[in-house]
Amino acid sequence: MRLPRFLIPTTIVSAHCDLPCGVYDPAQARIEAQSVKAMQKKYQGNEDPVFRTRAIEIIGQRADLAKHHLAVLWHDYFKPEHFEKYPQLHDLFNSTIKKASGTGAKQSVDPASGQALLDGIDEIATIFWETKSKDYVVPQSADQA
Repeated sequence: MRLPRFLIPTTIVSAHCDLPCGVYDPAQARIEAQSVKAMQKKYQGNEDPVFRTRAIEIIGQRADLAKHHLAVLWHDYFKPEHFEKYPQLHDLFNSTIKKASGTGAKQSVDPASGQALLDGIDEIATIFWETKSKDYVVPQSADQA
């Protein structure tokens, strides 16, 4: 089957990703980190062993998702010029991803580790929005306000 001539593209373009740029947002990582902290709090407030086992599983899943969203930003969004302007950015990403990893929030039931992850994400978000030249106010969780 042949396409009518008016449906055949006249311009061929390429991109570094499958979707148009502009889909990056540290809010995705923050949502997952908020879930981690919320589950850590719920774990602390419940003695049921079945509930606690499920909470630990959810904490691990959400921490992995936060790590994924951070890694996508680190590797796909930020460019060499960003790392030149913000020389601390590599270390910030590395330490924040570690805060979501097995030695951090992923295997912790202490809400302080969830908050540490949120704090790192908020630092990254501030830099992210500066690179987008938009005004940005770091969102606060309900218990910080």
